[in-house]
Amino acid sequence: MDITQITAEPGIPQILISRVFDAPRDLVFRAYTDPELLVQWLGPRDLTMKVEEFDVRDGGKWRYVSRDADGNEYGFHGVFHGTPSPDGIVQTFEFEGVPGHVSLDTYTLEELDGKTLMRSVSSFQSVEDRDGMIAGGMEPITSSAASTATSTCRNSAPRWKSASTRRPGPTAMMRP
Repeated sequence: MDITQITAEPGIPQILISRVFDAPRDLVFRAYTDPELLVQWLGPRDLTMKVEEFDVRDGGKWRYVSRDADGNEYGFHGVFHGTPSPDGIVQTFEFEGVPGHVSLDTYTLEELDGKTLMRSVSSFQSVEDRDGMIAGGMEPITSSAASTATSTCRNSAPRWKSASTRRPGPTAMMRP
């Protein structure tokens, strides 16, 4: 069973997330860093996502665009800081629809008896920016968005289909 805890303390411009994935650490890392897997779980299910750039290295840039059924596009971009590894990923995150509101996101992955504890800290420039992210739905990190990566890693399965309005996230992809 996957367990997600999201914490946003009043007055502190951060979101803390911890989640246990039913998958080994290397598979969870791969779900976060392989663009072919990322498009299968990140963001709302009713949008398609195209990775335009994903240079997973210190200083490497990333950019992806989500598109809705009416053709509206929503771009996101950032830069990796340090060399991403299963021990940690540090990157900036910016929604192009609201430029200038950048967060610094840090992910750590810890192996726990064949499962993985992911911890993330998203640091915002202000509490208002943090609250805007929460109000926007936090698609990339909520429970339903984080329910697919393992089986995709193991099986290279196509995008998971269901009646849900969000894509399943890394966890379901990592299950056999």
